Amino acid sequence: MDKRFLLILFYSTSGSTKKLAHAIADGAEEFGMSVKIRTVPRVSSNIEKTEPSVPMENEIYCTKEDLIECSGLAIGSPTRFGSMASSLKYFLDSTGDIWATNQLVDKPGLAFTSTGSMHGGQEITLYNLITFMLHHGMIIQGTPYSFNELNDTKSGGTPYGPSHVESFNSSSELTPHEYQIAKKSGSRLANQILKMTK
Repeated sequence: MDKRFLLILFYSTSGSTKKLAHAIADGAEEFGMSVKIRTVPRVSSNIEKTEPSVPMENEIYCTKEDLIECSGLAIGSPTRFGSMASSLKYFLDSTGDIWATNQLVDKPGLAFTSTGSMHGGQEITLYNLITFMLHHGMIIQGTPYSFNELNDTKSGGTPYGPSHVESFNSSSELTPHEYQIAKKSGSRLANQILKMTK
């Protein structure tokens, strides 16, 4: 049985980043790659535990075992003042033990994001996510201009990774270009995983 899988790890509040995660999954699965979609719990300023250990609905929470066992990783977050959301950063900051044992070295990685406005910090947020992956020794994939949609999009989509601009259509729904960029990125990442793990 093939145990290779792409882990798509995201945090989403309005639903935009979640939709990108599922578009990436569509592309990877269409290419024949098994996919696990995971999220992280919301971080609260209250020191009491506010989230159940297992969500009541939707995607389940990511574990360190998911990271260790994955064959490739796509990480997505909404932009928060030019950076990733604190809930995702809180989880990623806990991976020092994985870093110390080189568990993610040479695994292919992809970053994705969403913003409320056209110039809301997409590229710097993608750099934040990419920087995390580089510190873990991962091999980063961007979004090539061979994707025609990247040349045509008037909303989301960058060479650094798939994205969504919510103010473009006043919705968390992806535009056709945004969806195709994310989907093709998922297929490309799946192809790279399969090539590297023969």
